[in-house]
Amino acid sequence: MRTRPPSIDGLAASTLQLPPGAWTCVLDCLCERFPAIPRAQWIERMARGRVVDNAGHRVTPETPYRVGLEVHYYREVPDEAPIPFEEVVLHVDADLLVADKPHFLPVAPTGAHVHETLLGRLVRRTGNDALVPLHRIDRETAGLVLFSTNPDTRAHYQALFRERRVTKAYEAIAPALPDVEFPCLRASRIVAGEPFHRMQEVAGAANSETRIEVISRGAGRWRYALTPITGRKHQLRVHMAAMGAPIEKDSIYPSVVRRAAGDYTAPLQLLAKRLVFVDPISGEERRYSSRMLLQSTHDNRTDPLRRD
Repeated sequence: MRTRPPSIDGLAASTLQLPPGAWTCVLDCLCERFPAIPRAQWIERMARGRVVDNAGHRVTPETPYRVGLEVHYYREVPDEAPIPFEEVVLHVDADLLVADKPHFLPVAPTGAHVHETLLGRLVRRTGNDALVPLHRIDRETAGLVLFSTNPDTRAHYQALFRERRVTKAYEAIAPALPDVEFPCLRASRIVAGEPFHRMQEVAGAANSETRIEVISRGAGRWRYALTPITGRKHQLRVHMAAMGAPIEKDSIYPSVVRRAAGDYTAPLQLLAKRLVFVDPISGEERRYSSRMLLQSTHDNRTDPLRRD
């Protein structure tokens, strides 16, 4: 019987459908597929019940290999450091949860972040294993993230984002652009760049659009309102850097800046400020605003945001 493994401490299981191969046991397959994880670590995970099949039965070092078997495992990062900033739940009901995410906290497990994620924290806080983020924002970006709380209505809200029926408004602090007429529209073709985590603009038909307005003008730094019309990875950061105004404290654009793990002194000055959409079930307009505010442009205090 196909079942969804329960979360453990707010962490959902990852799934691997075993591919064709000459392995004799599941353990051999896992070791070859994930060479960064030592064999002894897989055996230890299995002993603690953190590797299971669809029926919830434990996978052991002796479990025979079978093509197509779905194996569910729980990721672990040794000595994962806590992220010292807290999210705020702005709204929760039978269908949706709206969270205000701090800088540096990833939305979902990635890389070295497994338990210290917005999703994991919210599952532990609410006890709702069915929570699923309906969209993502970068780990470096603060602000609003919308979650589905109900699998029965989830598809209706996922369609909002797929069909671009959600207005997402951001605020950013970046260098002044006195020679640009605002509001303006930045349209360009964005593709994967080098290194792998960067994006870049190239010649060709535009696949990304951002509306850019000025909220306020300061001495050398302005506060901008950014409205993405499309949703390409790092779109706002790429567009602002390409215009000659990289977002304050951006460690990727226009060039990569290496920072030590646990360095929280230079938060990216980008905030997912508002979400607006018509509820697909009730037909009512929903509006949510982040309570967070970007700090002054040269503030290096470890608390990267303040709240209204």
